[in-house]
Amino acid sequence: MNSGKVILGIVAGAAAGAALGILFAPKKGIKTRNKISKAAMNYTDGLKTKFSDLVDDISERFTSVKEDALALTEKGKLKYQDAKREAKALYEDSKKDGKTSLNDKLSVQ
Repeated sequence: MNSGKVILGIVAGAAAGAALGILFAPKKGIKTRNKISKAAMNYTDGLKTKFSDLVDDISERFTSVKEDALALTEKGKLKYQDAKREAKALYEDSKKDGKTSLNDKLSVQ
């Protein structure tokens, strides 16, 4: 299970429990409403913080994956250039050496 979902479930459960506790507490209506309002603001702030942390974590992971992909692409380009140079050299050698065919040179390596 995703840790973000677990955290969200815990926070939502805590908020629901706090709201029910305040509603069933023996206090006057205005005091109860004020407590509910304050509790809701506190939980909202907590959710905003958790969401912000989650977004930051996702952003960092995306950046890391992007950097890895760019490095892999660069590595692939270098391998392609090496293979291209090697193929060109084999072709040039086969043109100079009429006795050996290009297929023979490729099968040797």
